[in-house]
Amino acid sequence: MDSNQANIYFGDNMDVLKEIESGSVNLVYVDPPFNTGKIQSRKRIETVRSEDGDRTGFQGHTYKTKVIGEQSFFDIYDDYIRFLRDRIEETERVLTSDGSFFLHLDYREIHYAKVMCDEVFGRESFINEIIWSYDYGGRSKSRWSAKHDNILWYAKDPKNFTYRYDDIDRIPYMAPGLVGAEKAAKGKTPTDSWWHTIVSPNGKEKTGYPTQKPLGIINRIIRVHSNPGDVILDYFAGSGTTGIAALAERRKVILVDNNRQALEVMCKRFDVNQTTFHNWDCKPND
Repeated sequence: MDSNQANIYFGDNMDVLKEIESGSVNLVYVDPPFNTGKIQSRKRIETVRSEDGDRTGFQGHTYKTKVIGEQSFFDIYDDYIRFLRDRIEETERVLTSDGSFFLHLDYREIHYAKVMCDEVFGRESFINEIIWSYDYGGRSKSRWSAKHDNILWYAKDPKNFTYRYDDIDRIPYMAPGLVGAEKAAKGKTPTDSWWHTIVSPNGKEKTGYPTQKPLGIINRIIRVHSNPGDVILDYFAGSGTTGIAALAERRKVILVDNNRQALEVMCKRFDVNQTTFHNWDCKPND
């Protein structure tokens, strides 16, 4: 691996995983395609003032919408769990003795993946299932609307793993008057149910990449489950949010993706002076 703080690879993640030294990665977080059976896509738009616009804004001004780009990928796998297992077996190999693995999926595959991960890591290595809840988009009229993702946490050694309790971000008490001023001001630590909004479609954090996850979720995982100077790996890197969070917390990071659009986004997000792109000619001003 290059000595830079961030190493970003364009290619098949299995090829890269097999080249990583055993026991050299402290934390692995992956957000694989969810196997929805659909093509995932996001359009990037901009709006300009126009008398014949297609949307109305503040004080009745009208705006015309212009599509400036679209990003998509196929989220269809015939044998999804086999596809994941090959990679998770390599994950277990590359983790340090005190390392942790976080697998981020949704309700479609999480239960099958849990059984498979128990086989790879051992059931005793399963520490938590984190539920990330959000509230955005439409509501189903035929079932309870799905508004959460699942994140499985496995420790390579369930008796020896990194958990930086003092670095957990605090959240407000629901009834601060019942706990006293001092505790209310400090806040409480989250449970295994995390409430966090999705990346705002109009926010500064948004890159336009499909399925981008919010920095707040990834920051919490990296800050608590790794130490400064540790190596973080995400081999379904997408827009590179794991890398952005890792560098902000003074960690090193290895990112892998085989989607050209992902590399284009990461090329714009990362400082080329601290990043090495492998198999990709990064031209951030393009």
